[in-house]
Amino acid sequence: MNSDTPPKQAAASRRKFLGRAAAGTAGAALAVPMIATAQTPTQFRFQSTWPSKDIFHEYALDFAKKVNDMTGGELKIEVLPAGAVVPAFGLLDAVSKGTLDGGHGVMGYNYGKQAAIALWTSGPAFGMDANMVLAWHKYGGGKELLVKLYNSIGANVVSYLTGPMPTQPLGWFKKPITKQEDLKGMKFRTNGLAIDLFTAMGAAVNALPGGEIVPAMDRGLLDGAEFNNASSDRLLGFPDVSKVCMLQSFHQSSEQFEITFNKTKFNALPPKMKAIIDNAVEAASADMSWKAINRYSQDYQELQSKHGVKFYKTPDVLLQQQLAVWDTVVAKKGADNPLFREVEKSQRDFAERAMKWDMDTNNPRRMAYNHYFARKTAPKKA
Repeated sequence: MNSDTPPKQAAASRRKFLGRAAAGTAGAALAVPMIATAQTPTQFRFQSTWPSKDIFHEYALDFAKKVNDMTGGELKIEVLPAGAVVPAFGLLDAVSKGTLDGGHGVMGYNYGKQAAIALWTSGPAFGMDANMVLAWHKYGGGKELLVKLYNSIGANVVSYLTGPMPTQPLGWFKKPITKQEDLKGMKFRTNGLAIDLFTAMGAAVNALPGGEIVPAMDRGLLDGAEFNNASSDRLLGFPDVSKVCMLQSFHQSSEQFEITFNKTKFNALPPKMKAIIDNAVEAASADMSWKAINRYSQDYQELQSKHGVKFYKTPDVLLQQQLAVWDTVVAKKGADNPLFREVEKSQRDFAERAMKWDMDTNNPRRMAYNHYFARKTAPKKA
């Protein structure tokens, strides 16, 4: 207002202005959104196929913690050990039916439902290591084939593959294995297509979950067995029942873990939550790989220094025999199983170029190790 405005008119103008300001303030207050109350977290109950003391169960817990932390508690995954709800070999059915919301295991435990499942985890994989198999799975068509495979058996699951494993030992025995004849008639534990491999090599195979192997060896129900790695084998008690472990084998040279979700419950999650799970799987996979190198190497030393275990390299002649027998097993399994043949061909095509690149590109690590450490801890030859 200017100085020429009459007093009464000025007062009226001030009242009108203040009235408009008060109305505007009230409108602004109404426009401010209400503070949302905290929502109840989504709870998922998982089970692993591993005893609680096994490092594998620790990997399952690591994955769950990553999801729980990354979602800020909006999704909380609880992981129970093997047998808490269902037996280890019943995990896929329990997740598919919704008895469990998800699980952590390996595909080889589901081999009986469709032989092609075990191609991800059993056999030489044409020389690929587990990380290469995961590369094939993500970028070479394996993921799409697994969806097709699970649909064919009516599995209501969403599957993630994670955690590439090192080459697994031939196994634990009463004495060193030097030739195929040493396996004939042996009561032996393995799983997946390795069942067919060792059976064809003369063993009497019994597929047992991890927690049952050492008790079976202790009671004489098994003469030999393989599980996975130095840490798991130590924690499960293998050095209490055997002092001989044969390193290197083609029966499971490329295994990885599988994290499954009930598809109905997974699909009900918001897109943000699904994206977090996608990234948590990859983060857990990398972390597991690094942890494995650290822990397995420590336990490899401890098994020798504190438990008196003697490690032997599986003879090359036996490894060559494994490859020859594997070819026979694969031909037989694929004869009347088109999906088996499709998965195997996809792997073979990817392996041909990936293996060539890998062998041509990477240095021979044994040469560097021998240069610096003079074969101090090289496994003995059988």
